[in-house]
Amino acid sequence: MKTDSKVQQLMDAFGDWFQDEKWVAQGRMTSGLYPYDHLFSPIRINRLTVKNRLVMGPMGNVNMCDETGKPNEKMLAYFTERAKGGVGLITTGLIPVTHGIDPSITEPGELSYFPRIDRTRTVMGGWRDLAENVHAYGSRIFVQLTAGLGRVGNPQCLMNAFKLPVSASWNPNFYMSQVPCRPLSTHACRRIIKNIGQSAADAKAMQLDGVYLHGHEGYLIEQLTNPAFNRRRLGRYSDWQAFGIDMIEEIRRRVGPHYPIMYRIDLSLALNETYGDRMDAPDLKKFKNGRTIADTLEYMKNLVKAGVDLFDVDLGCYDNWWLPHPPGSMPPGCFLDIAKLTKDYFRENNILSNAGVEVPVVAVGKLGYPDLAEQALRDGKCDMIMLARPLLADPQWPNKARAGRVAEITPCIGCQEGCINEFVEGGHPQCAVNPRTAFEEVFPEVPPQAEKRLKVAVVGAGPAGVMCAVTAAKRGHQVDLMEKSGRIGGRLNPGSVPKIKFDVANYLEYLNGLVERTAAEYQLVLRLNTEATVESLKGGEYDKVVVAMGTKDAVLKLPGYEQANVAQAVSVLDHPELAEKAQKIVVVGGGVVGCETAYFLNKELGKKVTVIEMDAKIMNHTCTANRGMLIKYIHDAPEIDLLNCTRLTSFEKGGVKVMRNVSKTVPDPYMTWHPILPENIVNPLEKKIQVEEQEQFLEADLVVLAAGGRSDDQLFYDVQRELTGTLVYNIGDSFHGGKVFEATKAGYALGLAL
Repeated sequence: MKTDSKVQQLMDAFGDWFQDEKWVAQGRMTSGLYPYDHLFSPIRINRLTVKNRLVMGPMGNVNMCDETGKPNEKMLAYFTERAKGGVGLITTGLIPVTHGIDPSITEPGELSYFPRIDRTRTVMGGWRDLAENVHAYGSRIFVQLTAGLGRVGNPQCLMNAFKLPVSASWNPNFYMSQVPCRPLSTHACRRIIKNIGQSAADAKAMQLDGVYLHGHEGYLIEQLTNPAFNRRRLGRYSDWQAFGIDMIEEIRRRVGPHYPIMYRIDLSLALNETYGDRMDAPDLKKFKNGRTIADTLEYMKNLVKAGVDLFDVDLGCYDNWWLPHPPGSMPPGCFLDIAKLTKDYFRENNILSNAGVEVPVVAVGKLGYPDLAEQALRDGKCDMIMLARPLLADPQWPNKARAGRVAEITPCIGCQEGCINEFVEGGHPQCAVNPRTAFEEVFPEVPPQAEKRLKVAVVGAGPAGVMCAVTAAKRGHQVDLMEKSGRIGGRLNPGSVPKIKFDVANYLEYLNGLVERTAAEYQLVLRLNTEATVESLKGGEYDKVVVAMGTKDAVLKLPGYEQANVAQAVSVLDHPELAEKAQKIVVVGGGVVGCETAYFLNKELGKKVTVIEMDAKIMNHTCTANRGMLIKYIHDAPEIDLLNCTRLTSFEKGGVKVMRNVSKTVPDPYMTWHPILPENIVNPLEKKIQVEEQEQFLEADLVVLAAGGRSDDQLFYDVQRELTGTLVYNIGDSFHGGKVFEATKAGYALGLAL
């Protein structure tokens, strides 16, 4: 089994990178290198000049089009907002051009949730409008073309259209491994190449500034250009480089020598380095023979000869999804070494584009920290910096960095709930910390002034309360923001304690600054250490009251509870000394809080931890990337165990008793190469779990509860009953949720409506 030492080194480091304080420091929103002369210098791509080194990375624009695939007002406003924010180059999300060839991309009725550029002239007007809007602010825009999804596409085409998904060879579907993906014929491959050439010509005609090939992450282009997926033995495309080279040559034939072509590629799938001996699993064993770094660099050299002008590079694919979609727990600048390796190879081998200039390399992967981005350019590790989620969190990131207003940049928290999970669940890309993202056509940039200025009480200074209070104050209302504790942020405070949660710590610091700046300019008063009651709210004579009280933790009062050494996860994070004397700890609850707490207890406090979860699925309802990374490194940690299908029955002296399903049908809790399907999607081929329960005793000096909670809504109902003449609202976790994504959206929407 082939491995790359550099890739293995990175994969091994990602599990405990936070032990290196220098690496941790790179993930802070500091402005020590201001002014950012390198970030804001121009660069040439073929004959195109881009005003700065910042690239908006591609993020799927699903459901941002009408049903014919024409970009709609939502999509236009979304990209225009990023151009207005100062980014030099915008890239769209993937645009499939293989409807009728790849059945996974087409909805019943020949409709599409992907924008299209290949259909008819009816979609062209949307692209022309988009180009004009972006150009109005001096930004450039490339359209990202894809051959399709192949094995990582929706397998429901088998039921909807009675067609198997496609791939380069017979490969298992990513979402439902029981569904096989059939090999494309040589004729179909040539049709795809022709379609991509036509789409590139159409993009040029629509005034888009370049095309961008989605050749990484295990999408269909990569399936045809990586021997891990392409195991064809006959025909032109049994040569795994041939499809990509033919594709670029066709694009060049259609658009001429000077139209920029960008290519997105992973230097390695990193599957062998990720899973080691587990590559023998039935759904992975076919994929052992992926491109090495040397293979990929040789392929990239040939792509340049064919006409590619620009690359962005990373690692990974869907089967280790956290690599191409780095979650909050990944280190800042995680792939800078990969970018430098590529840049050095091009320089050492004197590889120039067909325009006779050096081939720029775009670095990707958690680079939304201005000092880190600037330093990477100064050190010659890359030529451009790709920001994807940071520009969802704050479209004004470039303008604010250029002005030295780094403290005002809304930082991405790496949760991926809005940008990835939302469209997986059936929505469109959004953002947990920016409620305007993909609602720019609905919500104005500046909140409108209130027709009548009111006195408003907001109870609870978590994300929902802060967002509501700040928005209402900016509209001219007089706002009292009341917080029972001595700090704002609610559960973000314990949630920011583990070092892997440094992005949340950045956001917490930002919220403190936001409240401080708003209070200085508007009528917002923050009242810490203030517990709101019905009487105090009645005495305040408020016109409106907003309750955003959060949740109460679940307490499992099972036999032995009163004598047990028990603590809530949030308490342990807030007060790690609670775990100081414990050596063996049982965490009850295998959701995101339970697993992150277990990781903290093991990696930072050196404890042996066992996590028990009643469900078959660990970290259910968590983004696949975030879930996958944490579970992979929990698997690699010798003193953390995950027990699924296991329920707590009693607290005992020296431990707990559990009832565990030991049936061989219980899923592997450490399996991360397939995702958890949304609850409304049924896999009819999935094996049923049989019940074979066994009582077991688990040693523990401390039991940590991470079993969820319930809305703390009593105050809301009390106020609603007693203050009959006052409008009262209940938002955030005290109504429903549990995620920053839901809290900020509710706070912002209500703040606009008050």
